[in-house]
Amino acid sequence: MLQLQRIRDNKDAIIEALKKRNIDADAMLNGVLHLDEKRRALQTELDNTLAESNSLSKEIGNLFKSGKGAEANELKAKTTTLKETSKKLGEDLNNTAEELQNLLYQIPNVPHESVPAGSTDEDNEEIFREGEIPELIEGSLPHWELAKKHDIIDFELGVKVTGAGFPVYKGKGARLQRALISYFLDKNTEAGYTEIQVPHLVNEASGYGTGQLPDKEGQMYHIQADDLYLIPTAEVPVTNIFRDDIVKKEDLPITYTGYTPCFRREAGSYGAHVRGLNRLHQFDKVEIVRVEHPENSNAALDGMIEHVKNILRELELPYRILRLCGGDLGFTSALTYDFEVFSTAQDRWLEISSVSNFETYQANRLKLRFKDENGKNQLAHTLNGSSLALPRVLAGILENYQTKDGIKIPEVLVPYCGFDSI
Repeated sequence: MLQLQRIRDNKDAIIEALKKRNIDADAMLNGVLHLDEKRRALQTELDNTLAESNSLSKEIGNLFKSGKGAEANELKAKTTTLKETSKKLGEDLNNTAEELQNLLYQIPNVPHESVPAGSTDEDNEEIFREGEIPELIEGSLPHWELAKKHDIIDFELGVKVTGAGFPVYKGKGARLQRALISYFLDKNTEAGYTEIQVPHLVNEASGYGTGQLPDKEGQMYHIQADDLYLIPTAEVPVTNIFRDDIVKKEDLPITYTGYTPCFRREAGSYGAHVRGLNRLHQFDKVEIVRVEHPENSNAALDGMIEHVKNILRELELPYRILRLCGGDLGFTSALTYDFEVFSTAQDRWLEISSVSNFETYQANRLKLRFKDENGKNQLAHTLNGSSLALPRVLAGILENYQTKDGIKIPEVLVPYCGFDSI
């Protein structure tokens, strides 16, 4: 959520920056400033009314003590009117503050200056590419056919048990999945991230804290009986650990990694591009989350990019990095880089990680602050990244490592799997 002071001081610059998202924010920002002025005027009027009421109460008490009951009773009628006025002002103030908050929730984060303009993922900017795309054997198969051939993932069984988008991993497929989770967590902890296990359900406040609500409400599974949400990513519970916290400056950066299943309704997703593991309603992911000092967050983002690069190098998968354009940028992100693995059997790039800097946007919603050198509370910066999302990594391994004799296992994973081929 954007800070009110930032909007007051930089309205025109914010309007211009949001054009990268193809948003005309002039009316929204003017609405915010109008409601903010109204809120502040109501607060001033309420404060003055309460002060006058308190002053009269003291005067009435003094009049009674001095035997001037008639004068005191005349003033009591005035205090009754003031109380009614203050009650009405309080209600108007609360309604205005709520309207202001709801409008602020509708304004996305301001893109970083390096974000390119654009409307769709076709306008994203490729900034890096590494790895040789393998020459596949004649008759090579996409991963969903390989999974069936080797009986390692059963999509039909998942449909029987739950529905489309909920696969069942079997035998070496399940062991490979577990190996990837352990490998990713080990790589992250070696890089200084503290491993954490978090709930897979969050409350509404947590959804608002990291920006899933109200923006992505239609893509989240909602348990109405308890008013809880299944998490779309570990980012949500991990980052919300710091909601309403004032952390110590000397404790920054705070870095966590966690594995969770992720649940996404993915409403409207269909077609050949979402076959197999390409788009699921439940999938596994290992996440990295950072709370940073504002001066260090861009360097931290660069470090996260290098970290994911090293993982993909060890897996020996061909990949590229895209800087997302304004039109493809997530609602809460100021700057995002997507990692994509090339799927040789499908002849297409598959997104396997997003690494983002939210700057103060999430922290302002979370009220996540630190004390600066002057003892003043400042908003921290939050960052997160997939390290990594398993389904498309697994798809890339199955497709790119297939041979006439089966599927090789990347060398770095063999100690985790206990086998070197499928």
